[in-house]
Amino acid sequence: QVQLVESGGGLVLPGGSLRLSCAATGRTFSTLTMGWFRQAPGKEREFVAGIMWNGGVTYYADYAESVKGRFTISRDNAKNTMYLQMNSLKPEDTAIYYCAANLERTFRVVDFGSWGQGTQVTVSS
Repeated sequence: QVQLVESGGGLVLPGGSLRLSCAATGRTFSTLTMGWFRQAPGKEREFVAGIMWNGGVTYYADYAESVKGRFTISRDNAKNTMYLQMNSLKPEDTAIYYCAANLERTFRVVDFGSWGQGTQVTVSS
């Protein structure tokens, strides 16, 4: 079992930036496929981005088209941590952001079985 803890959320002005972190314990981090999800008020949780075990392959969900070019997912296996750099933030990016992990080398949402508690990101003037 892997434990995940997100941090880095907060209140930011439109156009601002935040970097979210996800620290993992309990399992060899470098074996995990990792992902960021978000859930806005009144909406279903959506997959935002994923990154393979070695960081060599990343994926940005098609329906999160608006995040492409603004968000960057990365990981540091030496620090057991994944990141989401979010630039040019918009009010519609307001959501609880969750990190998740899976042992499969896929980005299928159903394969993500371990979740963090989430961190709130609010973009507002």
